[in-house]
Amino acid sequence: MPVVDVDADELRRLTGHEAKSDDELIDDLFALGLEYEGETEDGELQLEFGPDRLDRLSVEGVARSLRYQYGDDRGVYVPNTNDPDWTIEVDESVPDERPYVTGAVIRGVALDDAALDSLIQLQEKLHATMGRKRAKGAIGIHDLTMLKGAVLSEDSRDGHTITYRGVAPEGDRFVPLDADAEMTPAQVLTDHPTGETYAPIVEEYERYPAIYDAIGLFSFPPVINGRRTEVSTDSRDLFVELTGTDQWTIDRMCNVICYALDARGATIEEVEVAYPDGRRPRPDFEVATKTVAHERIEGMLGVDLDVEETVDLFERSGLDAAVDDGESVTYEVSVPPYRTDVLHSLDLIDDVGRAYGFNELEPRYPDVATVGGRHERSTLEAAARTSLVGLGFEDLLNFHMISEGENYERMGAAPGTSVVGGADPVTITEPYSEDYTMLRTWALPSLLMVLENNTHRAYPQDLAEVGLAAGADDDENTGVAEHRTVAAVLARHDATYEDAKSRLASLCGDFDVDLETPATEHPTFIDGRAAAVVIDGDIVGVIGEVHPQVLVDHDLELPVAAFEFRLDALA
Repeated sequence: MPVVDVDADELRRLTGHEAKSDDELIDDLFALGLEYEGETEDGELQLEFGPDRLDRLSVEGVARSLRYQYGDDRGVYVPNTNDPDWTIEVDESVPDERPYVTGAVIRGVALDDAALDSLIQLQEKLHATMGRKRAKGAIGIHDLTMLKGAVLSEDSRDGHTITYRGVAPEGDRFVPLDADAEMTPAQVLTDHPTGETYAPIVEEYERYPAIYDAIGLFSFPPVINGRRTEVSTDSRDLFVELTGTDQWTIDRMCNVICYALDARGATIEEVEVAYPDGRRPRPDFEVATKTVAHERIEGMLGVDLDVEETVDLFERSGLDAAVDDGESVTYEVSVPPYRTDVLHSLDLIDDVGRAYGFNELEPRYPDVATVGGRHERSTLEAAARTSLVGLGFEDLLNFHMISEGENYERMGAAPGTSVVGGADPVTITEPYSEDYTMLRTWALPSLLMVLENNTHRAYPQDLAEVGLAAGADDDENTGVAEHRTVAAVLARHDATYEDAKSRLASLCGDFDVDLETPATEHPTFIDGRAAAVVIDGDIVGVIGEVHPQVLVDHDLELPVAAFEFRLDALA
């Protein structure tokens, strides 16, 4: 979960509640869903929150949410924008892999050290989340006074024009941030620390993305800005540019930045983006609308609300609501442009619930006469965990989501194969992070990732998990076949197939099922040291010694023996 460092004094100043103590602020933040995680060495609050509210990645965004919570601000706020004086021309040479650009001019911003630190943190947090480590969207912030507009076409505006284009790897030179000498883009990728970090994003492009003014190249997105336009506490006018693979994403990232700087008293000025097929004014501050029924709100929250109170709760969430008194009351809710998380009516109900106060909701018994109890699957899971712990394993609970690289490549496996873990992936269409792009098809990759992160811990490390695995299956109504899986690893200097087999045999004995282990082949395991797990005559898993290449890919220096099989085989 994202963690943001927030200066409590700055938060008090931006909310206008300077008499609030740290403890009172922490309680108020918790009511918003932001959890206090401690303090930095400089005494700043560390706040953790759900990755859906990207508008809270800065102290300005957190302060905005608190002002709504306190009732100081109400309804949708959209900053006023001045007419465009600058144009970004998109040249046909822009790489096809990164064709989109957006931006804004910020005037009259007061950047002291705290404000500049907050802006840098917001930029990097947006890169890490919505921008997918700059691969989907990257932000460049420049001192506007250091830019010189150029007339690059007959349609350009008064000379205040820059261009987004492609550049040859060994093309034009510039001085990047934290450097003293000019470099070509190719040299940046090999000789500059930041360039080395983000080189994988662009190194396969025939031409690299670049932004020019009349003087020359000043930005090499998504890698690094030029030193000439570096922002400092003396900067008052800024040029914000974003490039990426998706227009919607970079537009929303731009909105979050504009709202944060607007909270600092800045004026937002539009930028005209001139694509070959037409011009688009940016930033895109269009207000979206969603509809939700009053009955749905009451049913979901379990409280009785009148219409006026509901509208008030919407407004205290930073939304506007127009009432439609038809056969049943519904609300047409206006959503501000910085809210990237409102995708469904349930998101609106969540906002109403937070404004009402989840702690104010009173628990009540459901209107159903029944007696609860454990589901059979849950009982089986608990029994399997108990047996595994009794055999010396440490019980784990890992994320069910993973990346394709972790699930397949680093395990030596491939999707669409019949081996354990080889099912076709269930992928996420718009993942927030490249680390979690699919549902895992088996649990062993998760356990090996834990071993990789625990190389500084003492051995032996015997780990096990009973959890979810899934694969794409057209025969299922949902298109997804889910199952519960049992996985275990033994990491020690003398780990062998026989060690894993003895633990597996004991586990099967606890459930009075017959176990057989005929030889098999699996890319994750050493040939000749792997076997199929056959329980009561059905092939349900695999067991063996993990292949040396898999160990090397996970930075493991000790042998690992492992097994995995379907939980329902123990029933």
